[in-house]
Amino acid sequence: MSDGADRHGARVVWTAFVVAVFGWGVGFYGPAVYLPVLHQTRGWSLSILSAAVTAHYLVSAVLIVALPDAYRRFGMVRVTVVGTLCGAAGAIAWGSAQQTWQLVPALLLSGAGWAAMSGAALNAMVSPWFERDRPRALSMAFNGASVGGIVFVPLWMALASRFGLALAAFLMSVAMVAIVCPLACRILRRQSEVAMAKTQPLPRHPLLRQPRFLTISLAFALGLFAQIGLFAHLIARLEPVLGPGLAAGAISLITVCAVVGRTLLGKFLGEHDRRFVAAGSLLMQTAGSLLLALGEGSVTLTAGCILFGLGVGNLVSLPPLIAQREFQPADVETVVALVTAINQAVFAFAPAIFGGLRDLTGSYVVSFLVAAAVQAFAAAIVALGRRIS
Repeated sequence: MSDGADRHGARVVWTAFVVAVFGWGVGFYGPAVYLPVLHQTRGWSLSILSAAVTAHYLVSAVLIVALPDAYRRFGMVRVTVVGTLCGAAGAIAWGSAQQTWQLVPALLLSGAGWAAMSGAALNAMVSPWFERDRPRALSMAFNGASVGGIVFVPLWMALASRFGLALAAFLMSVAMVAIVCPLACRILRRQSEVAMAKTQPLPRHPLLRQPRFLTISLAFALGLFAQIGLFAHLIARLEPVLGPGLAAGAISLITVCAVVGRTLLGKFLGEHDRRFVAAGSLLMQTAGSLLLALGEGSVTLTAGCILFGLGVGNLVSLPPLIAQREFQPADVETVVALVTAINQAVFAFAPAIFGGLRDLTGSYVVSFLVAAAVQAFAAAIVALGRRIS
């Protein structure tokens, strides 16, 4: 690429970073805030609210599959702007809901917004501008997701406790639209020029049948199932041992470790076998999950959080990098969208299943051991794909 293209590629990375901050801050972490606040303020059952959150992720999964087609037909700027507006409207609808039926339009809007600002969207923004430096560029963009968690979760809770959920959602939505939409219009308008250089992609069905796709999809779907399920119940697991303050601090520690792990991946991945690195990351999380399942002291549990956290970000950023190596350039965007959609459809049920295991056994030991077993199985699958790819 020319120097001008290199400079613009850097701007695209920072734009994707900002999209990730708001996309995860509102679309991914937002429902985790809506659920307890609406339960406390409206008195709605946790089962109804949990079902609405699951539906939010499932709606997004369906729409992510269509994301590459939407980019080709309408352009990245329009899709990103409309997605941002949908996400903002959805957040306001969640915060303003007075009856449970109003959660239906809320989750439809928020699901559409999250689809347009998800990992598949970040990959579509960044990847066309980079080849050799793609690992570092994607790592930087995806770090916005971790920043979104660090900044937005406490901000959501502080605003909701002081002003109420409705006003908190309105303020967050206005900020998201005011920042993301102008940035997308300014920086992403050149995306179509890069996309024109691509050849015609394969249809989805031939891709879905390929063993290399199946091993990527299944491995990372299982890995994220374990990760999201563990995340959803981590504070409840740690609080009796560490207390409320340190338990909440453990989430921050994991998030910081996710940034460190993803940054190191982008810096040192280079020409190394990406499936081998993915298997190693999953096994590291397996070790962390075992410590979190069986640990009884603060040192052991902290070590578990660190090992688990170092692999958290890589589960999202590695699939595009593996797809880059194993598929034709024209097919990578479709592959990443399909993998992201399948991941989301699978992990949407994780919090409920882990909670059910907790209720059934009376502790989190079995739930967290299941997470460790699933992560180890995922590592074996992604490594097996090295032989059949």
